[in-house]
Amino acid sequence: MLNFSSDTIIVTGGASGIGAAISEKFGIYNGTVYILDIDKEKGTTFADKLTQRGFKVFYEYCDITDVPSVREIFDSIPKVDVLVNNAGISHIGTIETTSASDFDKIFRINVKGLFNCTKTIIPRFVKQGKGVILNMASVASSVGVADRFAYSMSKGAVLSMTYSIAKDYINHGVRCNSVSPARVHTPFVDNFICQNYPGKEKQVFEQLSKTQPIGRMGQPEEIADLVVFLCSDKAEFITGRDFLIDGGFTKLNT
Repeated sequence: MLNFSSDTIIVTGGASGIGAAISEKFGIYNGTVYILDIDKEKGTTFADKLTQRGFKVFYEYCDITDVPSVREIFDSIPKVDVLVNNAGISHIGTIETTSASDFDKIFRINVKGLFNCTKTIIPRFVKQGKGVILNMASVASSVGVADRFAYSMSKGAVLSMTYSIAKDYINHGVRCNSVSPARVHTPFVDNFICQNYPGKEKQVFEQLSKTQPIGRMGQPEEIADLVVFLCSDKAEFITGRDFLIDGGFTKLNT
């Protein structure tokens, strides 16, 4: 049984999708959770919902691309033991169909945002002699995925930053790992299908599900289970690793 009763956890992008599942899971295991999200309405509503269930959960508006905002919010949290860098956006397109503004946006959020949050928390972790950082990467970090040029670029950077941080701070009691999911069934997937394939939602959903050899998409709760374990004291011997959770996508596709 995992127990985070003495730990405070920051989850960026923690109000929806995989981030929401992670926030809830830490709450289930008695952690004090700070949900940082740019969607005020969704963040407030979700945090209130978890609080009503007896969880120690707080919501803070945060734009991870805004350094002063990140510093102010992090400084306002008296104790931090775990940082989950989950916030990010997706993008569909090849290098030809990716505009410079699209490229800059995904880099600013997925790469620079992670940099801002991690750079802010690292001195505190070093000072206290311990801390855990968990970065949300992707199968696109490691293998080619069609029409995901900018997204793959950003998640490749997340993966290499994970290795670098783990190496540089292993002697300071800081662990850093990443998780690389394949396609996960979130509201983003449903909205994408509805917007781009009206009238063919069921057919396209089945096609996307079969992209994973296991025959289905992952569930946010499955990703959250792995994240929470890697951030727990049960995983104290694990650092500098990326964990694929992909239904066989990267190794079993032919």
